[in-house]
Amino acid sequence: MNNILKIFIISFLLLVLIYVVNITSIPNQIVLFQGENYNLKTVLGITVNKEENDFFTKHYETIQTSSNLNNSNKIGKMDFKLSLFGKIPLKSITVNVVPKTSVVPLGNVVGLKLYTNGVLVVGMSEIEGLDNKKYKPYENSGIEEGDMIIAINEKTVTCTSDLLEIVNKAKGNNLSIQYVRDGDSLNTNITPIQGIDKTYKLGLWVRDAAAGVGTVSFYEPSTKTFAALGHGIQDIDTGEILNIAKGDFVSTKIVSITKGEKGNPGKIQGSIENSTVIGEVYKNTEFGVYGKLTNISALNINVNDAMEVASRDEIKQGKASIICTLEDGKKEEYEVEIEKIYKNNNQNNKSMLIKVIDKNLIEKTGGIIQGMSGSPIIQNNKVVGALTHVLVNNPEVGYGVFADLMIKQAREVK
Repeated sequence: MNNILKIFIISFLLLVLIYVVNITSIPNQIVLFQGENYNLKTVLGITVNKEENDFFTKHYETIQTSSNLNNSNKIGKMDFKLSLFGKIPLKSITVNVVPKTSVVPLGNVVGLKLYTNGVLVVGMSEIEGLDNKKYKPYENSGIEEGDMIIAINEKTVTCTSDLLEIVNKAKGNNLSIQYVRDGDSLNTNITPIQGIDKTYKLGLWVRDAAAGVGTVSFYEPSTKTFAALGHGIQDIDTGEILNIAKGDFVSTKIVSITKGEKGNPGKIQGSIENSTVIGEVYKNTEFGVYGKLTNISALNINVNDAMEVASRDEIKQGKASIICTLEDGKKEEYEVEIEKIYKNNNQNNKSMLIKVIDKNLIEKTGGIIQGMSGSPIIQNNKVVGALTHVLVNNPEVGYGVFADLMIKQAREVK
């Protein structure tokens, strides 16, 4: 009897786990292109029903038990409720329907300067006090690498100079620190130590900015926005995507190109010294960096070169091309092959497996190298995506992200 009870309990817990995983995997917000269908993967008993509103009943079909979001013909926003057996509410889902669009594929190498919303903790170290003893003021505070300090003693911290000023003005008194981890706001206290240089310290290494070089994927004339990189800029110490407050999109000069080899990715080395600001960055995500262009002429954009963004159904295995810059001011198109398409992947930026087959590009770079991330992928005169990653053991092969994911990120309604 005990064994039967144990089997029942284990089976029940596994069933609960399956439902919890399924519910949490369904996004709170979905962005669709006009006319696009979307299939929510649900388990038995979980249903999706529309919120009662006139907009939906006029323009959308009823959601079926298969959980298909069908015929999103009209642009706008609609709300759904996820429930168990139609009775127990589980979560709300907002669907934003955006129009199909055309973009100008670019391929220019650019610089990006990102500034964090607070200061990012990137390390910790002991402090040598005036008594020549070693101290760890941060010890037992709970603060970890990757946390973002946003306020000290209820004073907003926007940069490292803010932090230094507040800490030193406290003259060694206990400080109340507010920080963010994984979206949650937390509080702690640290008493600074006066170091041998007479300044007060927390023992934390922090950073408030990051910079990088990459390729701008496309410009969308209707919104004056740009998309770049196809992946986010990560902090070099924590590996986390930076949560930014603002950023600059700047011109860059190509200094050198290191050819990629097996086990050793190559890179485009660029300089952003004496650069010109050509736009502002407002979003840094896993699917790319986005912002508004303020100086279109700096990228020699011709809106007559605009192409339609392809839907996933239009992308085919076979030949395609990428546009990238390997010499200042000289964009070129190179032949690649789309080997695999992960059509249902909305979770990350590895949407397509891409192989470089252009001999000229292989001769110049060895294949895909760092800095080429964001190079637009063109097939049948449509923009299908952008390069994101290279396989370390084979520089001729890498991944690309769907262009529709990039557009949806840029237009995501908060």
